[in-house]
Amino acid sequence: MPTQNLEAIFTQEVHNKYLVFNTLFSRLPYDKMAKIGSLMPFLYDNAKQGFDEGKTPKEIIDAFFEKFTVISTEKEKIDLLFRLISYVERQVVLFDSVEDAAFEKLTPQDSPGTLKAILALARQYDKKEEVREKLRNFKVRVVFTAHPTQFYPNSVLRIIQDLEQYILVNDINAIDQLLQQLGKTPFFNSEQPTPVQEAQSIIFYLRHVYYEVLSQIQEVVSQEIFEGEDISPVIELGFWPGGDRDGNPFVTADITRKVAQELRSNILKCYYNHFKSIRRRFTFKGVIPLLDKINNKIYTNMFGLNNDLSYNALISRLEEVREVMVTQHSSMFLDELDRFIRRVKLFGLHFATLDIRQDSSIHEKVMQAVNEKFKVSPVPYSEWTHDQKVEFLTTSTIEVWEDDFTDPLVKDTFKTIRVIKEIQAHNGENACNRYIISNSTSACSVLEVLALFKFCGYRDADISVDIIPLFETIEGLDSAKETMEELYNNLAYRRHLNIRRNTQTIMLGFSDGTKDGGYIKANWEIFRAKERLSAVSKENEVSVIFFDGRGGPPARGGGKTHQFYASQGPTIANNQIQVTIQGQTITSMYGSRPQARFNFEQLLTAGVLNDVFGDQRANISEKDRALIEEMAEIGGKKYLELKNHKLFVPYLENKSPLKYYGQTNIGSRPSKRSTGGKLKLSDLRAIPFVGAWSQLKQNIPGFYGLGTAMEKIIQSGREKELRELYNGSLYFKTLIQNSMMAMSKTYFPLTSYMKEDKEYGELWKIMYEEYEKSVKYMLAISDQKTLMETEVVGSLSVNYREQIVLPLLAIQQYALQKIEETTDEELKKVYQKMVTRSLFGNINASRNSA
Repeated sequence: MPTQNLEAIFTQEVHNKYLVFNTLFSRLPYDKMAKIGSLMPFLYDNAKQGFDEGKTPKEIIDAFFEKFTVISTEKEKIDLLFRLISYVERQVVLFDSVEDAAFEKLTPQDSPGTLKAILALARQYDKKEEVREKLRNFKVRVVFTAHPTQFYPNSVLRIIQDLEQYILVNDINAIDQLLQQLGKTPFFNSEQPTPVQEAQSIIFYLRHVYYEVLSQIQEVVSQEIFEGEDISPVIELGFWPGGDRDGNPFVTADITRKVAQELRSNILKCYYNHFKSIRRRFTFKGVIPLLDKINNKIYTNMFGLNNDLSYNALISRLEEVREVMVTQHSSMFLDELDRFIRRVKLFGLHFATLDIRQDSSIHEKVMQAVNEKFKVSPVPYSEWTHDQKVEFLTTSTIEVWEDDFTDPLVKDTFKTIRVIKEIQAHNGENACNRYIISNSTSACSVLEVLALFKFCGYRDADISVDIIPLFETIEGLDSAKETMEELYNNLAYRRHLNIRRNTQTIMLGFSDGTKDGGYIKANWEIFRAKERLSAVSKENEVSVIFFDGRGGPPARGGGKTHQFYASQGPTIANNQIQVTIQGQTITSMYGSRPQARFNFEQLLTAGVLNDVFGDQRANISEKDRALIEEMAEIGGKKYLELKNHKLFVPYLENKSPLKYYGQTNIGSRPSKRSTGGKLKLSDLRAIPFVGAWSQLKQNIPGFYGLGTAMEKIIQSGREKELRELYNGSLYFKTLIQNSMMAMSKTYFPLTSYMKEDKEYGELWKIMYEEYEKSVKYMLAISDQKTLMETEVVGSLSVNYREQIVLPLLAIQQYALQKIEETTDEELKKVYQKMVTRSLFGNINASRNSA
C-alpha cells in the first residue's frame, strides 16, 4: 500500500478517533478528573520544552505546579501526580484499543507474508507443489511463556477487548460506558499472581482467540494448498506457565499437574461449546445416541468429574458418527463434522504442550544429592572430571524416589519427572514432552536430565520427552557445536535420539546473550552458532530444530520476526520455526483474532519463503560475512567496555527504576536469580535489565556498540561496502531496522540532567555519545532522514505513544530525584510507590520494551 494511503488511514482511523474518544476522559468518575484532562496538555508542553532546554525533571514539575495550579503543599502535589499517572494509564489503554481496532484497515489480508500472498506467489511462479511439499515437513511452534512483561491485569485486558469491538462500529455510548468502567478499575494487582493464575491469564487467549484462529489457518492450508487433504498441524502451541521453574521458587510438580489439568479442561470447554452446533444439525436416527455419548464424556471430563476420555477414544467415536452420516444420511453437514474432527486433531486433549524448564545448576545440585545418598564417591559431584560424570550419568542403574531426600528442591525435581508420565497418560504424549535446560554448559547438562529419567525407573523406550539444551551466554554459544557433537556420538544419548526420530531441538537465548555480549555481537554469535549446529547435525544425520527464546524488544530478540526468519538463508536448518512469545507481545501482537492470524501466518510463511522462493538477500557472501564479523567484534568490545565499567551496575541500580520491578506484582517470580544482597549483573534477569534501560529512555541493549562499529568501518574508507551490505543482506538490514525501532523509543533529554551528576555524569556522556554515533551512521547507510522513515505505520505509532507517556516519564524521573534528596522515610516510601506506579503506563505504551 502506498505511503500516503497508510498515513491517511492512520490519521483517519487512529489519530482522529483517538482525539474524539479522548475527550470522553473528562467525564471519567474521578475526583476533579475534568481538571486533569485540561492540565495534561500543559504538562506535556512544559515537559517537552523543559527537556529540550536541558532542565531537570524536578525543575519541570515544580514549574508546572507554579504556572498551572494553585496548590502548594506536598500532599496536594503528590495527590495530583498520582491522578495524572492514572489519567495517562487510561489514555494508553484507549490508544491501544483504537490502534488495534484499525489493524485490519492498516494491514490488508494480502499483505506480504500472509497465506494469501504466498498462494498468489505460488500461482505466479507455478510453485504450488513446492509450497505443498515444504508444508508437509514444516511447522511453526509458538510457545507462550510465563515471563512477567504484561502490565495490564486481566480485568483491564477484557475492557481493552470490548473497547476494540465498539470502536470498530463507532458506538460512542458503549465506549463512554467502558471508559467509565476503566476509570474505576485498578491497573495493578494488589497481590502477586500465582503460577496457576499466570497460566489462566494466557489460557484465556487460547480459548477465545487461538482456538478459532489456528483452526482457520489449518483450514486454509488444508483446503487451498492441499486441496482438502487431511494434514498434520502446521502450527502448534507451547506453554511455559506452570512448567518453567527456572529461578521461580513457586513452580512445583503439583503446580505443573494443576496447569496441565487447566489446559485439558479448557480445550474440552472449547469442544463442548463447538459440539453444540454439531448436535443442532445432526438430528438423525442412529446419530443422536452417539452424539449424546460423546457430549456426556466431554462434559464430565471438562469439569474433572471423570478423567476417562482419551484422544484416541474421542477420535474413534467421532469417526463412528462420520461413518453413519456417510452410509445412512447422504453425508449431510459432513463438512461441519470434519471441521470439528480437524480441531480435535489440532489441539488433542492438551491444547498446548506444557514445557518443563530448569537451570542446569539445579540438576548439578540434584546429582550431588544422589552422590551423597548412594555414596557413589567421596569427592563432591562438582569436582568430578567430565569423563567421570559422563560415565556415571550414562551407566548408573540407581533407582531413586523423591522420599529418599530431604531437600525440597531435590524432592520436587524427581517428583516432576514422574508427573510428566502422569500428564502424558491423561492428556496424551504431546501434553508434556519437552524438558529445557537453561544455561547449558556442556554435554553433561543434557545427560544429567537423561539420567534423571532413568533414575526414576524409565526404560529407554519410555522416555517420550525431547531433552533441549538452552545456550544463552556468549561462552555457551561458542561451545554449543562441541557440546552437541559429543552428545551425537554418545551411545546412550544416541539411543535416546533414535527413539525421538533422530530429531534434536536446540534452544538459543537472545535475552541473556544480548546482556552478556551486546546487541550486534549476540545476534551474530547466535547466527553463527545456528550455522555450526546445522552443519554438525547434518554430519551426524540428525534433524535439528532451533527454538528461539525471543522477547518483545529488539534487545531481547524481538522486532521484525517474519523478516528475521526469512533472512536466515540456506546455511541454517529450516525444519521448523519455534519461538517464545511473552507478556506484552501476547496481547499486542496475538491478543485479537485479526492480529493473531496475521502474525501466525507471518511465521508460517517465513519458513516457506526461505526454501521455496529463495530471496537472494538471505545469502551472506564471504565478503559480507567478514564485514559483519568485524563489526560484531568492534561492537562487542565497545559494549564490554561499558559492561565492565565500575559504575555500570550501580548506575542501573541507583539511577533507574530497576529495583522497583519486583514491587509491581505482575509476575510470580523474582526479578533476579540470586537471593543475595549485592546486585550482580549475572544474576539479573533480562526483563528488568532491558526494561530499566527502556524506562530511562536510553535502550542501551538495543544499539550500544553499533555506532562505534559503523564509524570505524566508514573511517577506514568502506562506507560504500556498508551501504551495499545494508541493501544487499536481509539479515543485516533486519538487524539495523530492529535497532532503529529501539532507538526510536530513545529520548536522552529525559536524563540529560544526569550529565552534571558528580558520580555518574561521565558514564551518561559515554552512552549518549554512542547513541549519537549510532543514529548518525544508521541514517547514513540507509539513506533515511529519520529513524524508521520507511516504516510509516510503525513510526507513527511509536511517535504517538512516546508523546502520550512523556508526562509520565517526567513524573517518574521527578519521583526518583525526590527519593534521592528526601530524608523523610515515610515521604520516600510515597515517592517509591510513585515510581512503581509509573512503570505500568510507560511499559504498556511501548508495547515491546520489556
